Amino acid sequence: MKYKIHILFLFFGIFIFPQMNYSQVDFNKKPTDDLGDVEDQFQEYFFEAMKQKSIENYDRSVTALLKCKELDKNVPVIYYELGKNYIKLKNFGSAEDALKEAVDKEPNNEWYLDALYAFYVEQNDLVKAINTVKLLVKHHSDYKEDLAGLYVKTEKFDDALKILDELDLEYGISVSRDIMRNRIYEVTGRKDDQIKNLEARIDSNPERESNYIALIFRYSENNETEKAYETAKELLKVNPNSQTVHLALYKFYLDDNESEKAIQSMKIVLNSNEIRPESKLKVLSDFVNFVKANPEYEADLVEVTSLVGEKNDEKSLLELGQYYLTKNDKANALKYFQEALKVDANNFSIIKNVLLLHLDLKQYKEANEESSKALAKFPSQPICYLVNGVALNELNEPKKAAEMLESGLDWVIDDIKMEADFYTQISKSYTQLNNTEKAKSFSDKAKQLEIQN
Repeated sequence: MKYKIHILFLFFGIFIFPQMNYSQVDFNKKPTDDLGDVEDQFQEYFFEAMKQKSIENYDRSVTALLKCKELDKNVPVIYYELGKNYIKLKNFGSAEDALKEAVDKEPNNEWYLDALYAFYVEQNDLVKAINTVKLLVKHHSDYKEDLAGLYVKTEKFDDALKILDELDLEYGISVSRDIMRNRIYEVTGRKDDQIKNLEARIDSNPERESNYIALIFRYSENNETEKAYETAKELLKVNPNSQTVHLALYKFYLDDNESEKAIQSMKIVLNSNEIRPESKLKVLSDFVNFVKANPEYEADLVEVTSLVGEKNDEKSLLELGQYYLTKNDKANALKYFQEALKVDANNFSIIKNVLLLHLDLKQYKEANEESSKALAKFPSQPICYLVNGVALNELNEPKKAAEMLESGLDWVIDDIKMEADFYTQISKSYTQLNNTEKAKSFSDKAKQLEIQN
């Protein structure tokens, strides 16, 4: 029976306490005197503590561990496990005392130190967390980044930057550390230091594109446009195939009235697979505005828009739809809104644009079909009833139109213009049905609302 308990304890020990030192108690030693009974009792209580902890009976686990402590108070793992249980029981004072005791008894045990560090972080006791993580750094340099983060939280920015510099020098640049570094620069307003850091990075690693891009952004943010422009051109020399650099170059070209170069850069950005859709959308918006002011370049915009349509970028498609609306090119506007609808079929704003454009283009059959589909999804949207009613009137189905329009009136709330439109169309339906009395009644209502509006 004891042999089975030994095996079970060792099994749990392997998974629950890796790399821990149990040298104080030899669970496999055969008892030679009364001390053997003590060790058996210790083992049984400890096993009971682990069992109770595994089924979340933390108070019973503590009771068993305290029995272990009575038998042998010099075993560090007892205090470690007591600390973990006390945390679960929200007895934080006792948890800290127990974990500190475990560390005191075995100062080089990384697991004990890490548990104490995690406890202080959870309790937001940052000073004690810093003191503890400094001990952990001796075991693993990974904790250095934790230490830098704690220095940031306690506003010891110089200490944080010193550690970040050490880590960058030892391991190279990392995104997480750069985020922390930039936060420090932002909070402290050290823009010049940030720029110097990026300039130094380029000097030490002139092939790394991200350093140039970051420096261009910082120069621009600091209103040092010429330096930003020069840095972009320098990157283009170092890496002629860079696509990201054109996110900056096209603006510089536009400012210098180098239209051909600007358009070429915008095309590179919009055709790139490396650049995020949000950035492309901004470029496309600038391209559209440029063509509004310089209509001789519309062919270039058309060329690019065909590629955007193929890539099914919803935001870009919407931007193009709006552009063609401002040009009063309703056919092309409808085309791009329909493409956008393929990407997001439940976007009511797009659906509304499509329905109204069908009416404007006198595509009444399509307006009828699409508004019927829209009503199935959005039965409380009055515009769907109105479009459907208009389309039915134009398709010489006045009875259906009147029924649809009168149903939709119930959904019109605080919109005088739309309500007047409904009355006008209902009047039109009854006129086609030769019901002059009702036609006049609704026509009068429409006129009355138009006067109010």
